[in-house]
Amino acid sequence: MPLLLKHNDVDCLWGIWQMGEAYEDLCASLPSVMVAEAESRFQAPHRRQEWLSVRALLRELAGEDCEILYRPSGKPYLLDASTFISISHTRGYVAVILGRKPVGIDIEQYGPRVHKVASRFMRADEVANPYEGDDTWSLLLHWSAKETMFKCLDTMEVDFQEHLRIFPFTPLHQGVFHAREYKTASRRTFFIHYLLHPDFVLTWQVG
Repeated sequence: MPLLLKHNDVDCLWGIWQMGEAYEDLCASLPSVMVAEAESRFQAPHRRQEWLSVRALLRELAGEDCEILYRPSGKPYLLDASTFISISHTRGYVAVILGRKPVGIDIEQYGPRVHKVASRFMRADEVANPYEGDDTWSLLLHWSAKETMFKCLDTMEVDFQEHLRIFPFTPLHQGVFHAREYKTASRRTFFIHYLLHPDFVLTWQVG
């Protein structure tokens, strides 16, 4: 089954879908009207698969087919407003989180490219402590956490370096670290949950 991971607690429900099944099998598992919408919206096969995989994962989590709409900012929401939702994708995987409060989730594929762009999002007061001797994991967690914070803020013109700060932490296989935003007057503190997988990092936030 493409459902790779699933997490459920009192605050949220999230899952990760591994896009390894044949496109035809994915289409066969979903309503034909949904497949038709994907094929009319996207020309690239990987974008169709990604879009449909999000719907398949949402069905797995919610127990029924749900319609996803998007606000002008690009933030997703459910048509029936039954719960808050956040969506993320990386090569080969999609992630969806549902919660009673606003939520954010981000998944990033493991790879060295993050070192080339680290200067764009890492602050001078942030520290990329290595995980098992590899600081790539920490850089990815900083990037992913800021994506998650951005989704929770739902505010335009957020500079990841200027407005978002991750407080120093030592990465483990999974855990929680603190962060703060300086974009809004409230200066919100975040408690970012994270998970490391051989292929990716995952971060999420509730509230």
